Amino acid sequence: MTTTTLRGRALTFHRAPERPDDERAWSYWNDAGIAIEDGRITAIGEFSEVSKSYPGDVIDYRPHLIMPGFIDPHLHFVQMQVVGSYAANLLEWLNTYTFIEEQKFASSEHGRRIASAFFDTLIRHGTTTAAAYCSVHPASVDAFFSEAAKRDMLMIGGKCMMDRNCPPELRDTPQTGYDDSVALIEKWHGKGRAHYAITPRFAITSTPAQLDMVGQLRREYPHLHLQTHLSENAAEIEYTAELFPDEPDYLGVYERYGLVGEKCLFGHAIHLTDREVAVMAETGSVAVSCPTSNLFLGSGLFDHDRLAGAGVPIAVATDIGGGTSYSMLQTLDEMYKVLQLRGQRFHPLLAFYRVTLGNALALGLADRVGTLEPGSDADLVVLNASATPEMAIRMETVETLPGELFLLQTRGDDRAIVQTYVAGRALKKPLE
Repeated sequence: MTTTTLRGRALTFHRAPERPDDERAWSYWNDAGIAIEDGRITAIGEFSEVSKSYPGDVIDYRPHLIMPGFIDPHLHFVQMQVVGSYAANLLEWLNTYTFIEEQKFASSEHGRRIASAFFDTLIRHGTTTAAAYCSVHPASVDAFFSEAAKRDMLMIGGKCMMDRNCPPELRDTPQTGYDDSVALIEKWHGKGRAHYAITPRFAITSTPAQLDMVGQLRREYPHLHLQTHLSENAAEIEYTAELFPDEPDYLGVYERYGLVGEKCLFGHAIHLTDREVAVMAETGSVAVSCPTSNLFLGSGLFDHDRLAGAGVPIAVATDIGGGTSYSMLQTLDEMYKVLQLRGQRFHPLLAFYRVTLGNALALGLADRVGTLEPGSDADLVVLNASATPEMAIRMETVETLPGELFLLQTRGDDRAIVQTYVAGRALKKPLE
């Protein structure tokens, strides 16, 4: 078996840092060796020791920083062509651009073209795992997982289910949504690195009958992820209350149909009542913050400390295409600004924990990704904090690891990604 060893500085997390000097929460090597065999990490430590035990090819990335690949737990691959579309708010944006764009995915050819561009873009930005919404069309799911398989990427995805409050071309029915989902689960889940997610778009676009069928899917496939949206926008919350007047709040709609719990991913989760926060904490439901999207659409400011203090699992995501960047670095930059406005501190070590091990834990995949621990899949990113002239000038005065990480998140983008490894293979290609 051939061993490849990556050499460079390396950082991996063991748990969430409780404070900036909580050094037991992470491990850092100034000259690390990361041995990779058959797509897995087999050893990590000082290069001088690893190289003795694992002779073979060495790829030297010094002085760059090697970390686990970034994880994006909420985005829409079918929205690549609506990023940066002007609108006043969420519902206007959906009706003016998004629902029109998603109709194109009735074409398998269109789906394949966008999926290819989508995964190439993720790799360029250092993202190795994501949880994505496909369109209502089963062909979009086929395009998504087929392209992911070509790159051997660990991906989560699912067909949107919508049977009201959207164009007729995007509607399924409770029964067809169920039937299509079952067929896609059997076709894709567990094939290679594919994970299927049960995907009702949000309460507004599903009737009670459809949500009942979604609950049936969850009971039949309790090991799957479920992804949807929650409390993103004030008008959305008001409309949900009109549609479901007997429920105590927005989360109560999902709770009614058994759609809360571990591996249930709730995008946005901004305007939550105390009851909703308590239920999310009790059930292990995940609040997924989408800072660039929330700022772009004026939806609100995620309350990190309130949810973390209550014990709600937290994840951080791009939310392409309401989000404005595929970069997890730029997403962390916007998260920092959101929390500044909240009067909350977001230390760079906590930030990079969030997009690696933190997001892996939120997805229930920390045994596979989000870490450099031996036995993990070799999904890695190599970072250069001097990637641009202005970053290089600033880096001359940076003396600490937190300072370097903060520079990466405030000024970094795809140019700071030297290389992206997926299952041990270097996949990032130069832009033509």
